[in-house]
Amino acid sequence: MTAPDEEWFDEAAGPLVRPYAMTGGRTRSDTLGLDLITLVVASHTATDVDVEPEYAGILSACKNPTSVVEVAAKVDLPLQVVKVLMSDLITQRLIIFRSPATQGAEPPSQYVLQAVLDGIRKL
Repeated sequence: MTAPDEEWFDEAAGPLVRPYAMTGGRTRSDTLGLDLITLVVASHTATDVDVEPEYAGILSACKNPTSVVEVAAKVDLPLQVVKVLMSDLITQRLIIFRSPATQGAEPPSQYVLQAVLDGIRKL
């Protein structure tokens, strides 16, 4: 038993629901190929549909076209959790996504890579 002045649940405890509980134990969402820079946009608002709070947060963060990594930052959840939850929303047709074009894209030249490396070193 705890003393009356002790509280087990407080703001300092942080999130009490583990990420695997939010995703139903799923850890991967490979079927859709969501990338960090994949753009997503909600086709419905969180108030239009009855979804759990994590899903509602993602829908709210996707009002405008946004990258997957930006959504994860906005809802303050781990990236992999957001990708799994997003794949659920895409399957339910609540979110539309567009992956970046990769066909015909050439890898960056060695000159560009060296310039990026030099810029990082200057930081």
